Order: sequence, then C-alpha cells, then structure tokens
Amino acid sequence: GAAGHTNEAGEPQIVMVLAATNFPWDLDEALRRRLEKRVYIPLPGSEQATDLLRLNLKSVVVSDDVDWEELSKRTEGYSGDDLTNICRDAAMNGLRRKIAGKTPDEIKAFSASVPPVSMQDLLEAIFRISPSVAKVDIEKHEKWLVEFGSA
Repeated sequence: GAAGHTNEAGEPQIVMVLAATNFPWDLDEALRRRLEKRVYIPLPGSEQATDLLRLNLKSVVVSDDVDWEELSKRTEGYSGDDLTNICRDAAMNGLRRKIAGKTPDEIKAFSASVPPVSMQDLLEAIFRISPSVAKVDIEKHEKWLVEFGSA
C-alpha cells in the first residue's frame, strides 16, 4: 500500500504502480489480486497503425506515392514494434539502392542525402517483416482478459 507516503508539506501522496507483461497468465494469484486493474491493450487497429507508421517516418522524407490506407490494410495483425521495424527497414531501402554495386570509394563520395521513402520501399519492408504476434497468442490474451481482466 501507500501508507506513510507524504510530500514535503506532510500531505498524503498516492502511489500508483504500473506494470506490463506479454504473459499475464504467468502472474501468480497473489500478485494478480494485488494488481487491481488488469487492462488488455490489443494490437493497433487500422487508424492506429496509420498513426504509428506516420510517427515512425516523421524524421525522414516520405514520397507522395505512399498510400497510408493501403499500408494500414497490409499491416493488420502487426504490433507497434513490428510497424517500427517496417519503417526502419523501408527508410534504409533508398540507401541500399543508392549504394548497390558501388565501390567503397564511390560510397564515401556520396552526399549524405537519402532518397524519400516510397510506397515500394514500405511494401518491400512489409514483405520482409512478418507479424511477430501469432493469432493463437491473441486468442490466449483475450481468453485471459475474459477470465481475469478489468476495465
């Protein structure tokens, strides 16, 4: 509990403990009882996936040909971390093309500019990066939520 926790003025303070796990079924019963609120955060939906993709690409130039709606459809079932990996990989695709077949000296002479991230770059990254969460794992989380969750 938070008994005895006060601020400098001697007023009682609330202490909140926030914990996260990918394996809630591994929590023992005593700990589960003490964690009063148990909330399941699902994989990102279409709108959230688009927001995450845009957020992860905000520091690079993105080509006008990027179809965000199509990308959100193609990334259904991907986690936030998966989406980050897709963006990182896609951002490297232009650089890979730029240096392909070049000698180390030619590469050193290049300017630091990186080509914009295109729709093709993103599609290639999606092809290379599979979702890390299996449907059976999602079902297991949802079953646990029904049994032990609260919101």
